[in-house]
Amino acid sequence: MKRQVPVIITFIVGAVLIVSVFFPPAERLGENFSVFFDIIAVFAFFLGGGNLIRIHGNKIYRRQKDWAFSAVTLTGFIVMLAAGLFKIANPNGITGDVAATGSLFQTLYYNIFYPLGSTMYALLAFYVASASYRAFRAKNKEATILLIAAFIILLGRTPLGVYATGWVPESFSLLQIPNLAIWIMSSPNLAGQRAIMIGIALGVISMSLRLILGVERTYLGVDNE
Repeated sequence: MKRQVPVIITFIVGAVLIVSVFFPPAERLGENFSVFFDIIAVFAFFLGGGNLIRIHGNKIYRRQKDWAFSAVTLTGFIVMLAAGLFKIANPNGITGDVAATGSLFQTLYYNIFYPLGSTMYALLAFYVASASYRAFRAKNKEATILLIAAFIILLGRTPLGVYATGWVPESFSLLQIPNLAIWIMSSPNLAGQRAIMIGIALGVISMSLRLILGVERTYLGVDNE
């Protein structure tokens, strides 16, 4: 019974949300369900924060491998939580905006979190370059096409691409590298993106139906029934 009740609730909520999209009279009901979802999400934040403290706290207590990183994570979490929850150094007091200018929360965000985020994105450039090197090696026909297309797009974004094909007459303007790069991005690339989005949509629909109909029950934990 303890597994049947969540499955029934999932079916009712999923069915109502689907009906609210296709039948305007039920649209208000779908909006009300969305509000309940936001309320449940608030409790999920508490659960996630408590789980973070529990996992890293145990790692620090037991002095497990790399426990110092857990200490940094836990310290940052507690400091940011206190700065935002108690509005420390907020010029407008406890009723002011959490990100008000001069507050400790804003200071920590712009001087610690923001630079760290920029550093992480900067490091991604090396991973992208490494992945591009492995992907663009012309091992087969598909990789060769990908390599040529990438070369044209990169060259089309530089002045060299303009100078290299500037002599091509306007009647054959598509053969100019900048225009060819635009065509690749707006036609074959866009078609591929739409195919991927359609595939993702079909996957979401399939998984949603499995959840609504009770076929997929992994969100309940281990199902021995």
